[in-house]
Formats: sequence, C-alpha cells, structure tokens
Amino acid sequence: MSLQEIVVAGTLKSDGTLELDQKPNLTPGPVTVVLRQEVGATPPVEEGWWPYMQRVRAEREAAGYHFMNEMEMEAHMQWVRDDEDRIDRIYREMDMEKRRQENV
Repeated sequence: MSLQEIVVAGTLKSDGTLELDQKPNLTPGPVTVVLRQEVGATPPVEEGWWPYMQRVRAEREAAGYHFMNEMEMEAHMQWVRDDEDRIDRIYREMDMEKRRQENV
C-alpha cells in the first residue's frame, strides 16, 4: 500500500468540524487527519447574537429563502388573531406531534 500525503490548511470550528481552505486532490477513501495548531493563531472571537442573526439572514437571503415583508407579516398576524382558538389549536397540534414522535 503506497501512502500519498498532502497538506491542506483549514479551520477547526468551535463545534469540532473542520473547514478546509481547498479541496484535497486525493481519491475518495479512508484518510488520517493530523491537526497542528498554527503558531500565533488567535482563537476566533465568539459571535454575538445580533451579528449571528445578521449573518444567518444574509446567508438565507443569498440562498433564496423568502422572508415576509411588512404587509405579509401583518396579514399573517391578522389571520392568527381572527380566530381566538387558533393559537390553542396550534399548541395542541404541536403537543400531539411531539407525543407522536416520542412514541415512534
């Protein structure tokens, strides 16, 4: 068995996943990963809640996700308010779905 070794830079994320800076030029199959902390590397700054929300919104907009505009949101809120029992029914449906999934 011959060994082919390449070096690819990347970033270890806080959730333990590894993001490579480029696609490795190897055939698919088992590999061994050796991690070496770069000297002088500073850990990434934890993202606050507002920058996180802005980043996620931008990513979803770029992916074509539809966000309600003000008129659509107002119409939705009016739909929810039109029927006093609607919210209670929604909560019951959510509870029934949760129980169904727990029993699967």
